Amino acid sequence: MTDAAPPVMTRIQQKNRDLILQAALEAFSTNGFRGATIDQIARAAQMSKPNVLYYFGSKDEIHKALLTTLLDMWLAPMQQIDPRGDPLAEILRYVQAKLQMSRDFPRESRLFAYEILQGAPHLTEVLGGGLREIVDRTVEVLEGWMRDGRLASVEPRHLIFSIWAMTQHYADFEIQVRAVLGPGHDPYQEGLVFLDDLYRKLLAP
Repeated sequence: MTDAAPPVMTRIQQKNRDLILQAALEAFSTNGFRGATIDQIARAAQMSKPNVLYYFGSKDEIHKALLTTLLDMWLAPMQQIDPRGDPLAEILRYVQAKLQMSRDFPRESRLFAYEILQGAPHLTEVLGGGLREIVDRTVEVLEGWMRDGRLASVEPRHLIFSIWAMTQHYADFEIQVRAVLGPGHDPYQEGLVFLDDLYRKLLAP
């Protein structure tokens, strides 16, 4: 006997689920996991508390679903690195995509960073499984380019860590970045110019 397939959500159900996750993003990014409540999420989603609990059984379940969705979004640009492409162009495209995500989704970046700083209680399995698999596949691509002399030889996992740190800093510490740069500066555009130059010099064969 095979397991039954999960029921397919209707368009309205999917819309309501997305509304809840957006409301949860606001609640968690503003108040943290402990400070956020189902009531706050329900009000932000303009839904009743029982209706929210129809889609998600608890605050913990909402938080985990939100973080898993964010992680999938965060990893998508890495999975788009083309092993057949030009190595430097592919990496620089990845850097640009990560920086644009920091610009466009700062709340999501800070929420994910806060989860990691707390020891990733809701993402332990994902971080040790799916994330590692995606990183390992990317490392294989990078090492292949390095063996072929198409990319400077550096430690590939730490290269990935550096890209994460360099790009997500602009979201996680945006207030500090803007305070240091002062008015009249576009931190993301200036950051992109700097990072493009940095990684070209580091990785050019």
